[in-house]
Amino acid sequence: MANIDKHGQIDFLRVTEQAALSASKWVGKGKKDEADDAACQAMRNALNSMDLQATIVIGEGERDEAPMLYIGESLGSGEGPEVQIAVDPLEGTNLCANGAPNAISVLAAAIEGEGWLMHAPDTYMDKLVVGRECASVIDITLPPRVNVRLMAQALGKDVDEMIIGVLDRPRHDSLIAELREAGCRVHLVPDGDLSVAIAALDPEAGIDGLMGIGGAPEGVLTAVAVMCTGGGMQARLKFRNNEEKERAVHMMDGDPERVLMTSDLARGNVVFSATGITSGDLLKGVRFKRGYAQTESIVMRSATGQIRRIETVHQDLPDA
Repeated sequence: MANIDKHGQIDFLRVTEQAALSASKWVGKGKKDEADDAACQAMRNALNSMDLQATIVIGEGERDEAPMLYIGESLGSGEGPEVQIAVDPLEGTNLCANGAPNAISVLAAAIEGEGWLMHAPDTYMDKLVVGRECASVIDITLPPRVNVRLMAQALGKDVDEMIIGVLDRPRHDSLIAELREAGCRVHLVPDGDLSVAIAALDPEAGIDGLMGIGGAPEGVLTAVAVMCTGGGMQARLKFRNNEEKERAVHMMDGDPERVLMTSDLARGNVVFSATGITSGDLLKGVRFKRGYAQTESIVMRSATGQIRRIETVHQDLPDA
């Protein structure tokens, strides 16, 4: 049976590093499309250089909507193991364009026959993400104030010491109000909830959990990190129209509106890699020096529970 370590675990790190380096040339320049295109092309080139038979199961959109890294696209040399790939080459396009914190490049991978990633419909997802100590106490069907109280008990904290990440959107006004009324601190995220969700899995990051509605594809990427860290995640799809719901019925087993556990989103032997583009809650961003650049990345494996933070010096920089 193929083992993901024998087929380039570190190369998956190189994929997110190359995407981050390419996107970083556009940080603060107000051009989110150019930054996203640069990250996509760098990620595609890196994957195509690997001995894999890779299929994109979560990417930049459907084939007619995405010129690169579209869902169903085949990548790699055509030799080696069959791999499912979920990518977000540039999580936080607006963050990158504006030079704001928390822009990252992300990839998750699963060897066919050893691991599995949900083919998430392109819709919204209500998420509750916590670290290992709170994994057994959360219940997304309970009010947020109750979950925060249960989490505080599990962590040995007072509720007013809890910090919950929430995407700063009008749809979360009532959630934010409820958390604050309960005495909780709210860490508002301007754009992209993935980096804060991953930070919630790190006891040193200072974020105790993520709540609220974000993208469903990002939810699958989050679930891979949850698997690798032993954290907890529960989710529910939130459809914007009947067409999205009907599409989900064809893509998923069972009731598409049911509560989804981590194992409904990702299973088995999976790898997660993320590289910072702009510094934030999870990672330092790309730092340019005279003639070289430095990146910080995190690589996780579900099979061993290993979590590595990696600082890399890049002397051969990609073109902008």
